[in-house]
Amino acid sequence: MSGRVEIRKNVPSGTIILNRPEHHNPLSRDIVAGLQQAFEDFHGERKVRGIILTGTGETFCSGSDLKELHEVAQEPDAPRRWEDDLEALQTLFETMLRYPKPIVVAMNGSAYGLGAALVLASDLVIAHDKCQLLFPEASLGLSNAVGAALLGFRLGPATAMPYLLTGQAMDAGWMREKGIATEIVPGDFVWARAHELIRSIAEGAATSITMTKKFINESLGETLFTNLSLSLAQLATARTTEAALEGIAAYCEKRPPHFA
Repeated sequence: MSGRVEIRKNVPSGTIILNRPEHHNPLSRDIVAGLQQAFEDFHGERKVRGIILTGTGETFCSGSDLKELHEVAQEPDAPRRWEDDLEALQTLFETMLRYPKPIVVAMNGSAYGLGAALVLASDLVIAHDKCQLLFPEASLGLSNAVGAALLGFRLGPATAMPYLLTGQAMDAGWMREKGIATEIVPGDFVWARAHELIRSIAEGAATSITMTKKFINESLGETLFTNLSLSLAQLATARTTEAALEGIAAYCEKRPPHFA
C-alpha cells in the first residue's frame, strides 16, 4: 500500500486502514486507489473471512479531498480528471457492495460526505458513542446524490431526506436506532469488537454468507447500482458548477461561501 492505506491480517479478519490522520483521512485519488487495491488483495485470501475498514486518528473519513479538488479545478482538463476520479469511486463502491466477504466498519470517528457513503456501502458498523454521520455537500455547492443513493437504500427516501438537505448530524444513538450501526462500543474497542464479529461470522459457511449478502444488495436493492451510477454522474456535473467552485474555494481559503 501507499502508506496512506495500510493493511493488516489477523485471521479470520483482514483490516484496511485509512492512514492520513493529519488531514482527517480524505478520499484523495491515491487513497481511493489504495482502498481498491486492498480489497482486491484480500479477495483471494481464503483464510480472511471478513474485512474490517477503519481509520487512524479522530476521524474515520472526511470525504472528498477538497484541497485536491481545488487544485484540479485550476487545470484546463479538470472535467476529464474529475470524470476519471469518479469512475474510480464508482468501481470502489461497487466492489464493496458486490464483495463476497462481509465488510465491517470499525468506526473510529465521524464520517462526512463520501466518507459517510463508505460506511453505508459496508455491511456492518461498529461505532463508538461519539461518532456521527454527516452529509455537508450543500454547504460546499456539491451534490449529495451518492449519499442519497446509499442512505435512501438503507433507510428509505423520507427518512433520509432531512439529513441530506440540511447536513444535520446523525449521531451514534440515532444510527443504532435506525439499524445503520450494528453496535456502539467505547472508542478503544471498535476494532476488537469488529474482529470478534467476523470470528462469529466465520463459524458459518462462506458460500452462505456470500449468497445472503448478494441477495440483499443485488435483489432487495435491485435499483441500487443504477442509482449509484446516476448519483456519481450527477456529482461529476456538480463539480463543474459555479456553486461548487465557490464552495470549494471558500473551504480552502477558510471563509464563508457566497453562493449566487
